[in-house]
Amino acid sequence: MTATLPFAGVTLIEYQARLLIAAGAAQIIIVVARLTPELLGAIARIAQRGVVVDTVRSAVEAAEKLHPLSRLVVLADGLITTEDTIAHVLRDTGHDALMVVPEAGAEPGLERVGSQMAWAGVARLDPRRVAEVAALPRDYDLQSTLLRLAAQARATHILLPADAEKAGHGIVHRAETLDARGRAVVARLVSGRRSWFDRYILAPIARLALPRLVERSVPAHVAGGVGGGAGLLGLILILTGFPGLGLFLAMIGTLGLGLGETLAGLRDEQGAARALSAAIAVLTALAIMALGWQHYRAWADDLGLAMALVLVVLGILAERAALYRFRRRWWASPPAYLLVILPATLLGIGLWGLVLASIYAIATLASAIETLRAQV
Repeated sequence: MTATLPFAGVTLIEYQARLLIAAGAAQIIIVVARLTPELLGAIARIAQRGVVVDTVRSAVEAAEKLHPLSRLVVLADGLITTEDTIAHVLRDTGHDALMVVPEAGAEPGLERVGSQMAWAGVARLDPRRVAEVAALPRDYDLQSTLLRLAAQARATHILLPADAEKAGHGIVHRAETLDARGRAVVARLVSGRRSWFDRYILAPIARLALPRLVERSVPAHVAGGVGGGAGLLGLILILTGFPGLGLFLAMIGTLGLGLGETLAGLRDEQGAARALSAAIAVLTALAIMALGWQHYRAWADDLGLAMALVLVVLGILAERAALYRFRRRWWASPPAYLLVILPATLLGIGLWGLVLASIYAIATLASAIETLRAQV
């Protein structure tokens, strides 16, 4: 079954369910000919996200599951798309809407839904269409009949946006093609991060590493554990008098934890993703405090320890204020502080690195507060 083929770290149907949940779906109905162990496992994982999942074999069963006042979004079997594409269909206020592509440039096998147009795999329909199909003989194909009824009801045609095609939108049934497009989705996921550190430091590494980790089914906690181990070794080196090398290893540790967090997010392991995100912040704070302690030991000067504590407090406040949806690219993130401190530490002036990172944290915090004030 196409739905249970691997895609971007999960199965294709789990990826489609993630898109629907992000669009606000409260119920997901899967039309199946038979239930396989792989599909049952995927359904169980989807249900863990707090959405109702029903499986049906006919239009009659589907009509019984639907609330008459609901809005129905239909996705084709084997569809790969993006959140923005589904949101584009939902923006329209009419009863029925079909996303279409010109038939001349359409992929082979797409269903024709009107003059010179083919269905692009996403539709928004009135639930009455399902009831209309249920009134027909049982041998009618549910998807094709829904499309014909919507077309006869003069459904609005929404042309597939050009950026959706660039993002890999299409209907795929070959495992090789799914694998290639899954890699593109993974790359786009990490490249779209709003933090400059994630976008320009983590993303290039993730684009190389994540497809291989996904192919080998490496658990998120294993990738995160390797990063945590590197970070722990870095802390030990800082405390034993090798601050430059130790800080470098701590930063490598945050990258490993970041890879683990991304893997967990791909697989909808929300608890693991939150734990690994917290581990990045904790590792960064411990590395900063270790640098302050090392400065105190080397120079018998409380200033380094005080600056480290100030930086940790400022960093916590900045993270609390820097909400993701308002985040600007230049704002700091926990690993970014380590990268700011690293050059000064390698030059033997780690205290100045702490000062620069503190100034960066103050600028981030001030900008985040002003951004929040502007939203009030």
